[in-house]
Amino acid sequence: MNDAPPASGDDDLREVHARAADLRRRIEDANHAYFVEDAPRMSDAAYDALVRELRALEDAHPELRSETSPTQRVGAEPSPDLRTLTHGVPLYSLDNAFEDAELDAFADRIRRTLGSDAPIAYVCELKIDGLSVNLRYEDGELAWAATRGNGREGEEITPNARTIPTIPTHLDDVPDVLEVRGEIYLPKEVFARINAEREEAGDAPFRNPRNAAAGTVRQLDASVARRRTLQAFFYGVGRPENLDVATQAELLDWLAAKGFPVNPDRRTVDGLDEARDVIARWTDARSDLPYDADGVVLKVNDLTLQRELGATSRAPRWAIAWKFPAEAKRTTLRAITVQVGRTGKITPVAEFDARMLEGTEVTRATLHNPGFVHDLDLRVGDTIVVHKSGGVIPEVLRVVEADRPDDAAPWRTPERCPACDAELITDGANLRCVNPDCPAQRQERLQHWASRKALDIEGLGERSIEQFLEVGLVRSIPDLYDLDAAALTDLEGWARTSAENLIEELHRARTPDLAAFLVGLGLPQVGPATADALARRFRTLDAILDADLADLVAVPDVGEATARMVRDALDAAAMRATLDGLRTRGVWPEARSDVGTGDALADLTFVLTGALSRPRDAVKDRLEGAGARVTGSVSKKTDYVVAGEDPGSKADKAAALGIPVLDEDDLEALLHERGVAPLEDA
Repeated sequence: MNDAPPASGDDDLREVHARAADLRRRIEDANHAYFVEDAPRMSDAAYDALVRELRALEDAHPELRSETSPTQRVGAEPSPDLRTLTHGVPLYSLDNAFEDAELDAFADRIRRTLGSDAPIAYVCELKIDGLSVNLRYEDGELAWAATRGNGREGEEITPNARTIPTIPTHLDDVPDVLEVRGEIYLPKEVFARINAEREEAGDAPFRNPRNAAAGTVRQLDASVARRRTLQAFFYGVGRPENLDVATQAELLDWLAAKGFPVNPDRRTVDGLDEARDVIARWTDARSDLPYDADGVVLKVNDLTLQRELGATSRAPRWAIAWKFPAEAKRTTLRAITVQVGRTGKITPVAEFDARMLEGTEVTRATLHNPGFVHDLDLRVGDTIVVHKSGGVIPEVLRVVEADRPDDAAPWRTPERCPACDAELITDGANLRCVNPDCPAQRQERLQHWASRKALDIEGLGERSIEQFLEVGLVRSIPDLYDLDAAALTDLEGWARTSAENLIEELHRARTPDLAAFLVGLGLPQVGPATADALARRFRTLDAILDADLADLVAVPDVGEATARMVRDALDAAAMRATLDGLRTRGVWPEARSDVGTGDALADLTFVLTGALSRPRDAVKDRLEGAGARVTGSVSKKTDYVVAGEDPGSKADKAAALGIPVLDEDDLEALLHERGVAPLEDA
């Protein structure tokens, strides 16, 4: 694939290349969020629209297509924190259908491929919203379990899979090698119990059952999985031709006979009309299920026809997933309130009568910016339709104008900050309060500083900060470190023990981790990952403060736009005052000690594969600490692939592209040549 746009002379073609690059980036980000972080950021429909648009561009401009395109691949690269295993047979994804016309097109493709108009029988199975798993049995014994990963390689989760009591660990009368595919999930009742326990313990609740299941199977401590009582349904095998079955329905019966839990809500139908009846029934009844299901999967029943139809690089041609529409409900808009963020951004928020959506009660939803409110013409008293975007984020879909009260008035864009009465300015699509003394911004900045992803200061929550601001004990982040236990015990709700505990927490936070410190400052576009990249490259805060724009741009994953925003933020008078105040009080981050020569490998890109003798994240840290870029997939831009035992397809692809494949001794030699300390000394 040629990523570079045309040099000159064709503005339309340059625009196509730029759009394709943007689509690839957005799809890859969504894949990483969904498959690796277990934190979806967009709805299935929105994701599918991006993929369809990219496919259309690649069809019209074949030079844009390559095997690394997200249209040609499955899922996302496995996490480097877990051992990577290679599936004996790839685990495909499924093409999605959201409209009847897409089901018709699916059936038409099957008829054209088979060259027959004979009726097709399908098996309809509920699509469980969980985490895909592959179980490998060797000589009848469970050898390992792995997530789907990128379809070829997944993350090993064997100890956690063994805690699921319904997964057989021994099988009789099966092929020497058998791979069984299924979905691990958490029942809704168990999910509710886990979240109640987490909230009682002060931990953030899981967003939904899928996130909880995915987080559980990736736990390094199998006792966590055992306590959370994961469950699973199984629906296929890697090589059904090795079994004495002729249809998908027989395969499901075979799995059930071997002791695998198989979803009882499955049905064999003749043609799409009967399939649509099944879809309609489960669309209406899905909220009654004891687990989350996000659609119905249609599979050609005849296994011989499945083999004849084959697959693309990412999905079988004999199956499709009908996705349920996002659950949406009507409610009444009671108010449009306004929030002030730590950067002064003004965000309207819809407050409405409570509704249950995707298993949780929802009473409010962000309205993004004033333009969003006006585009929907939202008015207090309106009947509105709400849903959860991606099954996660509450969102207002539309107004039911026919039910609008006669006296409903258009929303007026605020002109002054609701927290400090300062005049608001227009900043693109947003409104912003630029008063540095705005109490709402101070509250948000202090809360962010103390949050878990920043300095994680226990006892310094929203109510405590609000109280300190009200009585004038603090106005800025440095003021926190002037607090003393005697002053706190004079406040309502504070006893000697709680006051001393908070002071001790603040003392602990005087020499925080550099990455956490950077997150706490609230620099634009700097989340935990970018903060860690900055900390690895520069090692000290002073080095970051002295870095010029070119130095910042050179950091992996920091583009020019982010670098410029970071540089401007660090140079702002208010930020310098905050940093000076912290330094004066002895609050300064520790220098990073896990970093080597800084830029000795700055011109190199590595890919790690196979089982290494050291933890993969330790090797990754060492390489990145010396300036290298470590990625999850092999491309023409890769300089070296470091291969351990059972390296799999990445090493094969590297060899095909002429990219050097290093073993660990070769890597040590390269590090020595570049002046980087050996891995064992890191």
